[in-house]
Amino acid sequence: MNVLLLAWKVKLPPMMEIITAEQLMEYLGDYILDAKPKEISEIQRLNYEQNMSDAMAILHKLQTGLDVNVKFTGVRVFEYTPECIVFDLLDIPLYHGWLVDPQIADIVKAVGNCSYNQLVEKIISCKQSDNSELVSEGFVAEQFLNNTATQLTYHGLCELTSAVQEGELCVFFRNNHFSTMTKYKGQLYLLVTDQGFLTEEKVVWESLHNVDGDGNFCDSEFHLRPPSDPETVYRGQQDQIDQDYLMALSLQQEQQSQEINWEEIPEGISDLELAKKLQEEEDRRASQYYQEQEQAAAAQVQQVQGAASPASGRQSGSSERKRKEPREKEKEKEKEKEKEKNSCVIL
Repeated sequence: MNVLLLAWKVKLPPMMEIITAEQLMEYLGDYILDAKPKEISEIQRLNYEQNMSDAMAILHKLQTGLDVNVKFTGVRVFEYTPECIVFDLLDIPLYHGWLVDPQIADIVKAVGNCSYNQLVEKIISCKQSDNSELVSEGFVAEQFLNNTATQLTYHGLCELTSAVQEGELCVFFRNNHFSTMTKYKGQLYLLVTDQGFLTEEKVVWESLHNVDGDGNFCDSEFHLRPPSDPETVYRGQQDQIDQDYLMALSLQQEQQSQEINWEEIPEGISDLELAKKLQEEEDRRASQYYQEQEQAAAAQVQQVQGAASPASGRQSGSSERKRKEPREKEKEKEKEKEKEKNSCVIL
C-alpha cells in the first residue's frame, strides 16, 4: 500500500492519522477495480477478470501475511502462488535478495532450482537417505539456510542493486516482511515503518548496503538524519517485538483452548491439504486478533481526544443544557411548524 501512496496512485483523505486494516483493504480493492485495462481483447479481458477475482479472494490475507515462496536463482524469481497475482495486478515489482553465489559449486548443486519450501523438504529427505552423497548434499543445503538466516546474501545484494531501476518504487521481501524499497543515486533504501520511529518525523528511509541490517537513516530527501533520541527508538522497537510476541502467544493460547477435532478430518487427507486447513484457521485467528487490537486502539484514541479537546467539553455542556430545557425546544419546534403551515411557496 505504501508503494501506491508514494506513487500517488492511491490517495487518502487529508489529515487522516489513523486508518484501519479494513479501510486499507477497501482502498486497495477500489484501486484494483479502477485499474482495469480499457482497450484489451476478449481473451485478455476474461483473463484479467479471473486474476482480479482470485486477487480479491485473498486480499484479507494482507492483514496476516501472504504466502510468498522465494527461489534462490534470481531476485525476482518466486514460486508462483495465487498471492503473486496481487503484485501483478497492482503492477508492483517484487524482489528478494536470498540468492546462492554461483561461484560456490557445491551449494549451487545442493540447492538447484528449488524454492524454499522444496529445499526444506529436500533436506529432510536427504537426511533419511542411505545414500551418503545425498546425505552430504542435504547437509550442504542445510548449512546454506543456517548461514544465510538473514535471508539476504552479498551476491543477492549486488544483484538487487543492479536489477532495481533508479527511482523505482518496489517491494522487498525478507524474513516474512514486505518493505517498500527504492533506489536513489545507485543506493537502495527501505521505507522506515517501525513503530519505534513514530515520533521521528524526519526519519523516512534506511539504506540497504549490507546483509546485517545496519543501515543509515535518512530524511525524505535522502540526507543523513540519525534519530534524535536513539533510546526512544530502541524502546519502540522493543515494544514492537513485545507486541509481536504477545500476538503469537495469544494465538497459541487460543489454539490450545480450541483443540482440533481430529475425528472430523476425513481419512486419507494429504499432508498438504491438512497443512492448508491449519494455515487457514491460523489466518482467521490472526485476522480476528488484529481487528480486536485496532478496535481497542481506536477506542483509546477517541477517549484521549474526548478528554483533551475543549470542543468536546462545550458539547457536553450544551448537551446538559439540552437535557435541562427539553420543553422549550419542543415549543420552538411547534412554532416553526405553525409558520411553515401559514407560509406559501411561489412557483
